[in-house]
Amino acid sequence: MIPDNPVWDIPSRVISLLGMPNPLHSPQYEVFRRLLVKARQESGLTQVEVAERLEKPQSFVSKIERGERRLDFPEFIRLADALGIDTETFIGSYREEIADLGHHLL
Repeated sequence: MIPDNPVWDIPSRVISLLGMPNPLHSPQYEVFRRLLVKARQESGLTQVEVAERLEKPQSFVSKIERGERRLDFPEFIRLADALGIDTETFIGSYREEIADLGHHLL
């Protein structure tokens, strides 16, 4: 039986009041977001150019980069393709930074 109020139906403002972590602001997601911004900048593309490649508004890219919108995996793959980055290399960089982050959190 599914509970009447599963946790994923709780508004984010209630979650923050309850002290539950917001996955958009976890240290791991911040690393992911920062690496995406770095990849875009290194590609020499503007947010507008990336958005055009994705056939999305510029605000879509901006919200991802500011941490206001979370990417799902298929969106990440499309964004990586738009940026011309190798996903294996990106994931390797992410894993290295997360490992370093883990050492700082201990």
